[in-house]
Amino acid sequence: MNQYTSEKLQGIHGTSVKRAFYIGRFQPLHNGHVMVINMLCEQADEIIIGIGSAQKSHTQVDPFTAGERVLMITRTLVASNIHKMWYVIPIEDLQRNALWVSHIRAMTPPFDQVYSSNALVTRLFFEAGVDICSPIMHERDSLSGTEIRRRICTNGSWEDLVPYEVVQVIKEVDGVSRLQDLMLDDVDISERANMHHS
Repeated sequence: MNQYTSEKLQGIHGTSVKRAFYIGRFQPLHNGHVMVINMLCEQADEIIIGIGSAQKSHTQVDPFTAGERVLMITRTLVASNIHKMWYVIPIEDLQRNALWVSHIRAMTPPFDQVYSSNALVTRLFFEAGVDICSPIMHERDSLSGTEIRRRICTNGSWEDLVPYEVVQVIKEVDGVSRLQDLMLDDVDISERANMHHS
């Protein structure tokens, strides 16, 4: 039997443990992600949360470091009083997609089901024979990392779209200013520099 099939994994003491793997970039973690995590808690005994593109940060698309995303997720899970075993694991990208699933397996505890709505992720795990669940993404117009980053950059309303713990982490790392700076072009930077020297 392949240990990554839908059959439950055998725990240390011979008990069945269903372990689910959920991967995302979490730039930042938002309420839609939390809904998926809560669903996983109902369907699995243990949860593995993979932080994808862990090596990326300080860009418009990936502004937060892996460590900052770990803080967002772990603080939210602790505050949510989730009574499940969970693991939060940063995972760097691999530039060879055909080897990516093996890379994931080497970085995580064994799991028997994957949760993702990303087309590439689901295809790669499907080809590897892993059971896949594509959760329904709620309120995608607002509950998306792209929209939340846009609102942060434009001083829009975003704090109600993410858990309180995420708001605190973003404030602690000066994330609003960081994102807004990353959106500046050469002209904006020059103008700001001239203002500081005038």
